[in-house]
Amino acid sequence: MITNLPMDLMEDILSRVPIKSMTAVRLTCTKWNTISKSQIFTKMHFDKAFDPAKEDESESRMITMTEGNLYLVSVNNFSAEKKGKLTCLEEQVKMSRVYHYDGLLLCIPEEDDTQVVVWNPYLGKTRRIELRSSHVVPWGRRCLDVSCYGIGYEDKGSGRNHKILRFIDAFLLQDGYEFFWYEIYDFETGLWTTLDVTDPHWRTTYGDGVSIKGNTYWCARERGADGWNGERDFIKYIICFDYTRKIFGPLLALPCQYTYAHVTLSCVREEKLAALCNSHKNDWYLFEIWISTRIEAGKVSWSKFFTFNEDSLPYDICFLLGSFFIDQVKKVVMFCGRRLNYHTVCINNEEGEYQGVLDLQECTCTKDTWWRSSVCSYVPSLVQIKDAKGGQREKQSDLENSRYDEMMSRHTLFMGKLKTPDFSCSV
Repeated sequence: MITNLPMDLMEDILSRVPIKSMTAVRLTCTKWNTISKSQIFTKMHFDKAFDPAKEDESESRMITMTEGNLYLVSVNNFSAEKKGKLTCLEEQVKMSRVYHYDGLLLCIPEEDDTQVVVWNPYLGKTRRIELRSSHVVPWGRRCLDVSCYGIGYEDKGSGRNHKILRFIDAFLLQDGYEFFWYEIYDFETGLWTTLDVTDPHWRTTYGDGVSIKGNTYWCARERGADGWNGERDFIKYIICFDYTRKIFGPLLALPCQYTYAHVTLSCVREEKLAALCNSHKNDWYLFEIWISTRIEAGKVSWSKFFTFNEDSLPYDICFLLGSFFIDQVKKVVMFCGRRLNYHTVCINNEEGEYQGVLDLQECTCTKDTWWRSSVCSYVPSLVQIKDAKGGQREKQSDLENSRYDEMMSRHTLFMGKLKTPDFSCSV
């Protein structure tokens, strides 16, 4: 009987089963189900999928998130293949957002506002990180996620010390109440520290940050004297957070001279920044993709890569103004979308011509959330997720304890205002 084989041999045999066939494996028996969900087994699958000796240079990979589920997708020329569903914890946990950098995924659990998870899928290693305050608040019939995240590293010369930036920057339109709290997590110390951001001249906006070269970039706008500049629908800039210096840089101009009604950021193999831009002054359905030719914390220059018209898609595909994946070498761009009742990834070439679609998952969510899909490039790496020195946290300083108490007091007031249904909030 195969079930009587030694555990290591059984794991090796089952790891040779294609990931897309793992559902059948898990339904065969309890023992196989347990093996298939272990972190060791996940690593064995990745070892085979990313064997350097078999590496196909023509193939790229990306992580997609649909209805809280993560999928590994391979991209080859003008086609894409879903390799299978990914699980970062022993149990299947849905994620509300995911960020990728340096081979690490920062995952935000959908139904747990007490922690985030950092995961290296290739090594099968995870680290749970406790938050100091909730990132969601009940608001009407749903929960509002009020936190933004970024992941990068401090360059210490002898190595990289990864860090997480977490912040809330919100403005309540009714009474002009403004609340911001910027804090950073250090993997080596295991501590959160409040950053000295007392009078920011910017407001980040529209979507998640993108990390390249150790830093994270967000779309941004100038902050008015009252915290709100009145130009709610237009974007002119990006801004960079430097994890080594622990500061934000100056506002950096987006390409062209006009302001944008929509901008989404992505990266090109963690080396260049890409911006998907739309200005309704020209055409509601016309989008441009620009790629950075130079990118630093205080400087950026751009080159146009791609022009895309939404009208070029088949009638049954809905294009989502969300994240996108770009392969500059193969000149392929992929967008999140929806076809009939399926979450999809749409494939276009450099001329903006539609090439095909990959169905990811049947849509089972509500109409209010069906559009929440994302894609990001994925480059497997051997980066270790460091534990805190000595296996435990260092002691917080008295100054940080004082700052934390002050911020928690303001945080409590802010959350109380948000629970009032008739409040409008810009986050």
